[in-house]
Amino acid sequence: MAHTYPPLNVEVRTPRLTLAGASDELLERLVPLVRAGVADAEPWPFDDPISFYADSPEREWRWLRAIWAGRARVSPDAWRLYFAVLLDGEPVGMQDLIGTDFGRFGTVSSFSWLAPGSRGQGLGKEMRAAVLELAFAGLGAREAGSDAFVDNEASNRVSRSLGYQPNGTDWDTRRGEPARIQRWRLTRDAWERVRRDDIELTGVEECLPVLGIG
Repeated sequence: MAHTYPPLNVEVRTPRLTLAGASDELLERLVPLVRAGVADAEPWPFDDPISFYADSPEREWRWLRAIWAGRARVSPDAWRLYFAVLLDGEPVGMQDLIGTDFGRFGTVSSFSWLAPGSRGQGLGKEMRAAVLELAFAGLGAREAGSDAFVDNEASNRVSRSLGYQPNGTDWDTRRGEPARIQRWRLTRDAWERVRRDDIELTGVEECLPVLGIG
């Protein structure tokens, strides 16, 4: 079903999965995964004040409110696209694409999570490759960034495998304790060298005016 709001109609399809604009219907289907996805073992993957460290109904409410608020705060200076990751039609996680001063700098960053039962199957790399296709081929990005705690080997491995280069370190907190962040940078030229030819974009052209692109 087509939505009135163009970002909800954007889809990115690979041979393994689909990134679909996170409509309210898809968010409802993701709630059980959010409820089951509390981080309960070190190394802690999420920075504060992420919701996945608390186990209460308030956690799901805060998660939904954050996405609804992010949808509403859209301008050429700052936007965030939210996607449900679908595997055989079933949601298994989320992949976000974030632009800040995109019109001036052409840079994006990404954020993602997978349900515990869907990890370790190569889906993290697949969904990152999908969102990079959207960023570079669909939106005309010049550069993509990513970051993860230095001991989040799964995320850092995905960045290395897709051609990102280390871009310094920083600090953040998780569960109130400081921890070092590894930053990554992927230029358009580096992405072109690893770009795949089996990823399909739909609904992007109609989304561009919403984001102030073009």
